[in-house]
Amino acid sequence: MSVDLKKTASNGHEKMLIPQEQQGKINEMRRLIGPLSGKASVYCSDTSISRYLRARNWNVKKAAKMLKQTLKWREEYKPEEIRWEDVALEAETGKIYRSNYVDKYGRTVLVMRPARQNSKSTKGQIKYLVYCMENAILNLPPEQEQMVWLIDFQGFNMSHISIKVTRETAHVLQDHYPERLGLAILYNPPKIFEPFFTMVKPILETKTYNKVKFGYSDDQNTKKIMEDLFDLEHLESAFGGNDNTPFDINKYAERMKEDDKKIPAFWTRENSLPSVPIDVPSLDSIKLETDSDASDNEKIVLSTDPETGTDQNSVNQGDRNASAGMH
Repeated sequence: MSVDLKKTASNGHEKMLIPQEQQGKINEMRRLIGPLSGKASVYCSDTSISRYLRARNWNVKKAAKMLKQTLKWREEYKPEEIRWEDVALEAETGKIYRSNYVDKYGRTVLVMRPARQNSKSTKGQIKYLVYCMENAILNLPPEQEQMVWLIDFQGFNMSHISIKVTRETAHVLQDHYPERLGLAILYNPPKIFEPFFTMVKPILETKTYNKVKFGYSDDQNTKKIMEDLFDLEHLESAFGGNDNTPFDINKYAERMKEDDKKIPAFWTRENSLPSVPIDVPSLDSIKLETDSDASDNEKIVLSTDPETGTDQNSVNQGDRNASAGMH
């Protein structure tokens, strides 16, 4: 059965509003939230508010409640105050890092390697993930508001993953970073991962679930997708690219320290991005042939080439692939 993700699922049809209607919803949200100052005022740009509205299908009351909870969380957790020195130990194995390239749509890329997990601390792992999310957002170009996750399962076994950490990750990212994930690719996940994924599926929102795709190095269709999304000269060889440069924690630490210096300026300016981001292969341009079972066939259709504007080829991911999601 062919499923259009614009019309998917449990939250019904996704509303499509014209710009004037969107602005009206944003203004209504501002009235519900009330006066803001300081970092909260910077955070609540029109673009940010629209992400919360999209996450709640343009329901103003639900979106306002969600945003208020995020503002409370940010006031208490203070994610923008986390610095490299606070998370360096969690980062030293390269289990999560921001790549030095973006995809063809300008989206920042977070590379994740679960097999390099080096911590049993849920608090420490979440703190580092939040730092990486904030850093990825800091480095987004003005016309872009989403990122891509590339998850490399080389060397993975079940000792590298925790249901507790996964649940907390889903909570933080779905509730406090809505619509920040454009796409997540799980690359070469082993069979033993499938039961775990089935177990965590109920904690994932439908939109999140549909944003994660399974990819395999021996699958020609996966290779085509990677070519469509990335410049292969810069993409790591672990994901089918031509870059064999290993992760260097010392060089990465210097990059992050330099990025940390940019943070104060980021939070003292009017951080307003365009309300309508550039066209990317999101839920509006991906169609699936799928059942509810994670082992069914998946069909990805990228509707627009970022450089030529022409239609791209369909990609059938095969029996191993599924629509899925973690953020």
